[in-house]
Amino acid sequence: MSLRLFDTAARAVRDFTPLRAGRASVYVCGLTVQGRPHVGHVRAALAFDVLRRWLTVRGLDVTYIRNVTDIDDKILAKAAAHGVPWWNWAYENERACTRAYDVLGILPPTYEPRATGHIPEMVALMQRLIDRGHAYAVDGDVYFDVRSFPAYGELTGQKLEDLQSAADTDTDDRKRDPRDFALWKAHKDGEPETASWDTPWGRGRPGWHLECSAMVGKYLGADFDIHGGGLDLRFPHHENEQAQSRAAGDGFARYWLHNGWVTLGGEKMSKSMGNTALVDEVVQRVRPVELRYYLAAPHYRSTIEFTDAALDEAGVAYRRLESFVRRAAERVGADAGRPVLCADFVAGLDDDLGTPAAVAAIHEAMHRGNTALADGDDDAVAGALGAVRAMLGVLGLDPLDPQWATGGSDEQLTQVTGGLVSLALEQRQAARARKDFAAADAIRDQLTSLGVSVEDTPQGPRWELTR
Repeated sequence: MSLRLFDTAARAVRDFTPLRAGRASVYVCGLTVQGRPHVGHVRAALAFDVLRRWLTVRGLDVTYIRNVTDIDDKILAKAAAHGVPWWNWAYENERACTRAYDVLGILPPTYEPRATGHIPEMVALMQRLIDRGHAYAVDGDVYFDVRSFPAYGELTGQKLEDLQSAADTDTDDRKRDPRDFALWKAHKDGEPETASWDTPWGRGRPGWHLECSAMVGKYLGADFDIHGGGLDLRFPHHENEQAQSRAAGDGFARYWLHNGWVTLGGEKMSKSMGNTALVDEVVQRVRPVELRYYLAAPHYRSTIEFTDAALDEAGVAYRRLESFVRRAAERVGADAGRPVLCADFVAGLDDDLGTPAAVAAIHEAMHRGNTALADGDDDAVAGALGAVRAMLGVLGLDPLDPQWATGGSDEQLTQVTGGLVSLALEQRQAARARKDFAAADAIRDQLTSLGVSVEDTPQGPRWELTR
């Protein structure tokens, strides 16, 4: 393949060669379901959704695993604060995450395992680590011995002597070294009994890092192609994942990919800082497809500053593409033209998933299509339409995809709106026929003020929403 990806471990762009010919195995860290997802959360899912789609276009059969962390200190604390069972709190927020993925057109993973469904695999992994001298149990806790693994710190380029305490438990006094991290946490008084499981070392619950390694091993095996996640997960989470899996004898990930943050007011968007934009709320004021465009158009490793102005700008850019697709489809038919991917589009995505270059190629094809529309060159219109739809489809942004069609009461509202606009346009045409141009202009101005753009064409007036 000609695909090249920036590998965090190598700190360089590398040619992507799958472990098994014709197949790609991908694991992406999903969300810890302590609350409803914000825009920063879904950026990772969307970035790796584009990667998955591109791997598929490049002819690979992709196995894509994205986990759910449904047991965690924060989940227990927030559930207790709201007076509900921890599993209820986790499930409600998991549903909110699924809703956010779905509304943005993110494809469902091949499988989406929950941490709590894989305790036996975690126990087996801990036993392997203890047997190999890389982990130890103390009073029901189990810790990874970082000094036993000389390669610890390789993923993020850090030296053990420069690291501070893991600070992942309130029982550091039990550790051989304060930098050791928890694989398993013993059950504590006051915690729900349902939030603990039996192990050879006593009842307790898993540490965060252990969960992903156990699930990767079950669904992708000892070695797999790509591990993805947000930039903030590099350390300690991904460093610890790699250490414990390789210490147990697994090769683990061959490529590490990390997406950049979404910032708000210059700071990383996070629940702990209180500077979030919940997906459920944002899609009430911005069309989901425009939010997807806003998040997909920048390079996945770049930082995105979340502002209303940036959202508006993205919406305008997407609506230009959408307008061309709909106008061209009206002229030559939605399925006219071959689904061709332009060379610049392919080169952009092959170069570390370069969506800015890919999006630029789509807009260039759109400009050619608009020129063809103005010239009445239907063959060229069909060619541009086929190319634009195909390229937008790779990014999950094809305006004619059923994902972005309305249904139910929204469809009824659309029909009513269309009928009212058509009635207004008939009145405008009647005014023009009787040469009452002031009335005709007034109707057009009223429609414009309502967000309805009217274009006079040889086939008659056509309209579209501008906001």
